[in-house]
Amino acid sequence: MGRAVNPPWRSRVAGVLAAVACAVGCALPVLVAAGALTGAVAAVLRQALLAATVALIVGALGMWWLAGARRARPDPRQPRG
Repeated sequence: MGRAVNPPWRSRVAGVLAAVACAVGCALPVLVAAGALTGAVAAVLRQALLAATVALIVGALGMWWLAGARRARPDPRQPRG
């Protein structure tokens, strides 16, 4: 097996933003129950947050994959020997 590779910085930021969007989406029912949001506003926010979460997760995984592909490619500046 290969060694463990930490995801690149941008990928980690996108992952954290996805987690925050997911947490806010999970908090919507509590905000509706507390009266801070109406049901209609919560429904719109829920759809937007779900879309943002999916986009951020896909983006984070894509950035991680690209970083791994770049690392696996030989550096053209290095002499062959």
